[in-house]
This record gives sequence, structure tokens and C-alpha cells, in this order.
Amino acid sequence: MTTTSRTPYVHELGEVGQAVDERIRRLQSGYLRDHSEAVATLAKLRRGAGKTIEEVPELVGLTIDHRFYDVFDVRDPHTPDAEAAVHEALTLYALHQQSKRDRGMHRRGREFGDAVRRLMPMGDIDEPLRKRFVQAQSAGNHGTRLDRLRGIVQRLRSEDIPLDYGLLADQLYDARTPKGAERVRRAWGRSFQAHRPSKRPSGEGTEQNGSDTEA
Repeated sequence: MTTTSRTPYVHELGEVGQAVDERIRRLQSGYLRDHSEAVATLAKLRRGAGKTIEEVPELVGLTIDHRFYDVFDVRDPHTPDAEAAVHEALTLYALHQQSKRDRGMHRRGREFGDAVRRLMPMGDIDEPLRKRFVQAQSAGNHGTRLDRLRGIVQRLRSEDIPLDYGLLADQLYDARTPKGAERVRRAWGRSFQAHRPSKRPSGEGTEQNGSDTEA
């Protein structure tokens, strides 16, 4: 019997995810080239990691610009949720990218559950991490979810495991309604369970060259 490898499925991004993906690609490209503006912007954004947009209003000008409002009507009642999701994803990315000058930590197609599973030993479960992951999935309020995400992102940074922040932004936007939160919970659980160990040796950075680091 012969087996064929599957091409990883990459979710199409919604408008929130597209805004974040485009913004991070520009920042990531500049940061990896040591451009002073990108370095300074990410340093400021890190202060908001794990905090709601209301807690750090001084960062709004860094996470939201006029291009955002070309897509999202200021009169739309859903726009504040979109603003919040963009803020949350960008600040978490800034934390994730900290001190990583040779590789980008934003990678399309790397789902959150899969990234968490990569933190665990092959064939085993890290129970404290699993509990934190479950808490992020089932959080009853957005502040708690962000706090759990911040802790997990710090672990991902320490192990050089990238994440799709465009997809995460779409999910954080969706999770602001009860039905959306349930969809996100299932998506994170599904990608966690579906993870299969890669034959590639450790060293996530070797996969970072290419379009994911380009503007």
C-alpha cells in the first residue's frame, strides 16, 4: 500500500484576518531587516500583549490606521469588535516576535491548536500546558482568554514555534459572540488533535524563509 502526503489546508482569511496579515507582514519584514521604525513599533505593541484594547488606549494609533476604516465602517456596530481583535492579535504577535531577528513568528497555515501540540513531547501530553490551553478555549470572558493566550505565546516564543496571526485574529473576532466562541473552541481542539509529528528535525526557523517574511 502506498500513502500520499496531504497538502496542509490553509484557511482563507476574513476581513479582520486579512488586515492583520497585511500589517504583520510589513512589520515582520522590517523587523527582520532591523529597520528602526518596525523595531520600535513592535517594542511599543508588546506592552499591550494580553490586555484588552480598553486597557491600553494609547496603542490604538499603532494597531488601527486609516486603511482599517477603508474596510470597516465606523458606523457598523461590529467594528469595535474588529478593532479589538486586530489589537489583540498584533500585540500578541509583537510579544511572540521579541528577540527573534532571524525568523518570523507569523506563518500562514499554522493553527493555534497545532502550535500548542508542537510544544509537547512527541507521543506525550504536557498536562499543565493542556490545562492552560483548555482554559483559553473555554474562557468565559475575553480578558481571561487573552491572559491564557499570552502565557501560551510566551511558550511558543521560547520554542521558536510560529503561529498564523491572521487566522487567530479572525478567531478572536468570532469568539466575541457565544456561538462564535463555540466555533473557535472546536477549531482549536480539532487542530490540536489533528496534529501529526513532522519528519523535519527541530528548527522551525528553517521554514521561515520565503513569502511569510516578505512585505
